[in-house]
Amino acid sequence: MLNQSIQILKNLQYSNGLFSASKMTVKTGYNVAWIRDNIYESLGLEAIKSEVRLKKVYWALLDVLLKHEYKIDWAIKEKPKYHFQYIHPRYDPFTMDELWEEWGNKQNDAVGALLFMIGSLEEKGFNIIRGQNDLRIVQKIVHYLQSIQYWHDKDNGMWEENEEVHASSLGACVAGLKKIQKLVEVPLGLIEKGEQSLKRLLPRESVTKKVDLALLSLIYPYNIVDEKIKLEILKDVEHYLVRERGVIRYIGDRYHNNGIGPGSEAEWTKGFPWLAIIYKQLNRPDKYAYYLRKTFEAMNERGELPELYFANTDKYNENTPLGWSQALAIVMQII
Repeated sequence: MLNQSIQILKNLQYSNGLFSASKMTVKTGYNVAWIRDNIYESLGLEAIKSEVRLKKVYWALLDVLLKHEYKIDWAIKEKPKYHFQYIHPRYDPFTMDELWEEWGNKQNDAVGALLFMIGSLEEKGFNIIRGQNDLRIVQKIVHYLQSIQYWHDKDNGMWEENEEVHASSLGACVAGLKKIQKLVEVPLGLIEKGEQSLKRLLPRESVTKKVDLALLSLIYPYNIVDEKIKLEILKDVEHYLVRERGVIRYIGDRYHNNGIGPGSEAEWTKGFPWLAIIYKQLNRPDKYAYYLRKTFEAMNERGELPELYFANTDKYNENTPLGWSQALAIVMQII
């Protein structure tokens, strides 16, 4: 099963290093490269110690930012007023150009996640930074977070929806700044401002959402919250969001909602391996084994994890496999 999961993930990586979110041939738009999805997909490569492929992901992402460095310079000079002025979350995997249809493109968590993984991988000796150009753009991303005032900037969050302050976005930025400060200068107080905002919001995801699957990111990969908050988040996610074939993102989610009465939110497969990883880290073998089994049960006949199952059915959508889910399944089996 592990070898199958690894091959499925590798099949989603373009020759230049970028990952598609799902199959390269899918017609839903998931054949393009999201910063966030690439970061989560890269966790699978890190787990199997595929250094060459892993470096290609981050070199490609750094090349994307270097190509759009002029835009980051503008945002540093003056706080952006419009969505198009922010670092874009999605790119054509061949040209590395921004993709401009309306999508909820203001995503601070993706920027924080990138800093976190670059800092983390450098710390582990993967040598992601190639030279002064890479260091310069990483430094500018730090100044970019300062300019947008990430600690109270309303973004579209991990699910690219409502514009509000999200705990998962705050946590990503705080974790990223903490990790990257060994490589570049982080202005005094920039981390603390985010920590204070995060503390005021937790254990909620946002003003409108008490419980959200995105909160799991604060536990893994970021490990940015204390044990008390970890347990609160897990308790809420399991009580309110866990379903038969996946974990819903939040109560009332309309994306692929099939409208079959209460509890009609789509069930996301990535939630099961995510919970398995966390419970393994928390030394809960019983819970780890449970979510390990649930992950395998959620796979289709080809060993693929779909993006989601429609509520209370065995039917899944066409974003299959979802690279993010496959990567977490790999980590789950190796951790």
